Amino acid sequence: MYPEILAQEGYTSVSVDEAPVREVFPGIRLRPLWKGPTGAHAHVLEMDPGTSWPRRDVHEPGPEEVYVVAGTFSDGARDYPAGTFLHAPAGTWHVPSSATGCTLFLFYPEG
Repeated sequence: MYPEILAQEGYTSVSVDEAPVREVFPGIRLRPLWKGPTGAHAHVLEMDPGTSWPRRDVHEPGPEEVYVVAGTFSDGARDYPAGTFLHAPAGTWHVPSSATGCTLFLFYPEG
């Protein structure tokens, strides 16, 4: 359709289903999607129902941006349904959990 777009340097794509899966905690899986030359990176995080991070998730050295793709995500203080966008500045923290299970798109604009 627009072959010149695909020929541009750095233009990449990946299917979530083809991304490698790494269990970071029981019932919580991370799928890395992309890493840029300056350290920015993107992931999909899948949390099974009833799972939670075992400790504070501190946003260092930079911010974390989260989009709730499916399910309901909790940061330890509030629940966020699918369609919610969250920006967590550097130095902030939360304790991720999900009573129902959820899928998140995570973006870290700084390395």
